[in-house]
Amino acid sequence: MDNQKDKILIVDDETSIRRILETRLSMIGYDVVSASDGEEALNVFRTEYPNLIILDVMMPKLDGYGVCQELRKESDVPIIMLTALGDVSDRITGLELGADDYIIKPFSPKELEARIRCILRRVDKIAINSSIPSSGIINIGFLKVDTNKRQVYKNNERVRLTGMEFSLLELLVSKAGEAFSRSSILQEVWGYTPERHVDTRVVDVHISRLRAKLEEDPSNPDLILTARGIGYLFQKIITNDNKI
Repeated sequence: MDNQKDKILIVDDETSIRRILETRLSMIGYDVVSASDGEEALNVFRTEYPNLIILDVMMPKLDGYGVCQELRKESDVPIIMLTALGDVSDRITGLELGADDYIIKPFSPKELEARIRCILRRVDKIAINSSIPSSGIINIGFLKVDTNKRQVYKNNERVRLTGMEFSLLELLVSKAGEAFSRSSILQEVWGYTPERHVDTRVVDVHISRLRAKLEEDPSNPDLILTARGIGYLFQKIITNDNKI
């Protein structure tokens, strides 16, 4: 852990969960703040500037979905959603609104801690593969990917990506033309092995979000392609600047 502690905001209306997480995360070196409802969460976020948010779905005043939606209007802060909801579609909703990952209640605190470490490590990582040009700039048609600043431009206008979205794009671009399975993407980008098939839906939703932001026609993508029976790949394109 660096000298400057990463700050984590815990948002949950259950006092017992907040106290357990506050204690455990503080003990392993994080600076922890908390909120008990959605409105308080937004206020705390805007004054404390956390590095990551653990966000419960079912809360009074403003639920986790609403909080996530508001946060994504102004920030790329990593969000892990906590959900006790059994319906897969309910979990996917949080991802579609911009959450980076979710974990189901009841959960193992150790598993949550591992997810936190992986996301923070991934978000802070600059380069992923030596095959990326040393300049850090990759031009792909109407896209420019700056791997040093972790920024993407579409038709010379910056596109806002979350840290995990950029890491996913970076992985695919670094090995353009190579197909990745959903499981391997989850391991490479999120840092854990899926225990259930539904876990890989995290990848599907992030791919969908990237296509919506980067493709000219998301319903008929030219860049981020589906590899039938495997997973996904980034189209191998030859440009005037770089070969990818």
